[in-house]
Amino acid sequence: MWITVASGKGGTGKTTVAVSLALSEGKAMYVDADVEEPNGAIFLKPVIEREIPYTEPIPQINTDVCTFCGKCADACIYKAIVILKPLKKAMFFPELCHSCGLCAYVCPVKGALEEVPKEKGKIRFGKSGEVKFVEGVLNLGEASATPLIRGMKKYLPHDETVVIIDSPPGTSCPVVEATEDSDYIVLVAEPTPFGLNDLQLTVSLLKGMQKPIGIVINKWEEGNTIIEDYAGSVQIPIIGKIPFSQEIAEKYSKGVPVISAIKNGKEIFKSIMKNIKESVGNE
Repeated sequence: MWITVASGKGGTGKTTVAVSLALSEGKAMYVDADVEEPNGAIFLKPVIEREIPYTEPIPQINTDVCTFCGKCADACIYKAIVILKPLKKAMFFPELCHSCGLCAYVCPVKGALEEVPKEKGKIRFGKSGEVKFVEGVLNLGEASATPLIRGMKKYLPHDETVVIIDSPPGTSCPVVEATEDSDYIVLVAEPTPFGLNDLQLTVSLLKGMQKPIGIVINKWEEGNTIIEDYAGSVQIPIIGKIPFSQEIAEKYSKGVPVISAIKNGKEIFKSIMKNIKESVGNE
């Protein structure tokens, strides 16, 4: 089972929930797909056993052979290639390239355009006790995190292992990539007007996927029902509440996961995981 933990913005508690869910399950796999700023390792403190570069093909134009017909540029919807026919010049913008391979497919001149590998980032594998650990680290200067997240998913198991994917924040393409193959999506929200707005944006993004969704309220306080009221209106269950606590904040700042920061931490996340499994089982 793949579970993705997402939120409409950074700092809401996404990693808080993802790390503690993995620890509550025990023999699980934690996947840090927030590749622009991975920080799950701060709390899990894994032993890294292997690191591999992740590459994707990009075009390389041989101007000695190219006839500058412009078919590659016309085919590229991302405008990563520009052909200046009168000047017989080709320009390539790698930050716009999505490595789709269409330019090489439509090129009519053999040897004029070939695809070469370009490193997008690194994927690290390790262990933290019983929890398996996978982390993606995007190279500086890369414009999109999506290719690296897509590459990481190729290494994730499709067996009985519970896989917890710590999604990038926001509502853009990397979030879609991190959630689209999951069996369940956990949305983390804070009970504030800003938190509600971010939650609404994320729900509008994910509703079309027709996957089971549950909400975990972080920094929950008695009497504040702003998130519960919205969840009821859109018929999304509240599957867990993490209390607003100075003790949690102090220990979290020292790299202690919430599951270990308070006495009932394990019960909170065991209950969340139980709700998830029951929801998936009823689908």
